[in-house]
Amino acid sequence: EELEYLREAVNKAYAFENIIGRNWRMQEIFETIRKVAPSKAAVLIQGESGTGKELIARAIHQHSPRAKNRFLGINAAALPENLLEAELFGYKRGAFTGAEQDKKGLLVQVSQGTVFLDEIGSMSLAFQSKLLRVVQEMEVIPVGATEPVKIDVRIISATNTDLEKVVKAGTFREDLYYRLNVVRINVPPLRERKEDVPLLAIHFLCKWSENKEE
Repeated sequence: EELEYLREAVNKAYAFENIIGRNWRMQEIFETIRKVAPSKAAVLIQGESGTGKELIARAIHQHSPRAKNRFLGINAAALPENLLEAELFGYKRGAFTGAEQDKKGLLVQVSQGTVFLDEIGSMSLAFQSKLLRVVQEMEVIPVGATEPVKIDVRIISATNTDLEKVVKAGTFREDLYYRLNVVRINVPPLRERKEDVPLLAIHFLCKWSENKEE
């Protein structure tokens, strides 16, 4: 009964989807999610590693008209550039060694859904140019193809770096930055919202107490 009471108290007052926070900055983020979710606007989420950027992206998706369709998260830093292009855009048979048949890109497969591009600051300038076309035209050109394929996705991106500084340094395209940064959400680290620590402690206590064997 105590666990149920604590869970209800936290969820009623300070939870939004799986995000917990009573800090005023977190409350502003919750309000931004409510406002931006119904739109098609691109969202850029900035924050340190571990601050819950993907949770925010998923909350936006769940409150959007695309909620019944697929949410796809991709870590741009985890894939080599050539593999990232082939996975996102797809490829034609014979485009490279091992391409034995046509493959639809992930951006085509997730059409009418939401794509979450994490660590976009790690993308090369060459790939940024290709991504810019995707954002502008809502179409992709599979590797080895000459004709574009139309897509319908909402793009939410995230980074743990200050993209404005990276743009000034010349390693991130300014035009792509403004295309992705239609709405920006800055996520504070936990050390800047210490009043949320007890709430998170209660949340995890309730979660892990559900199965005592674990």
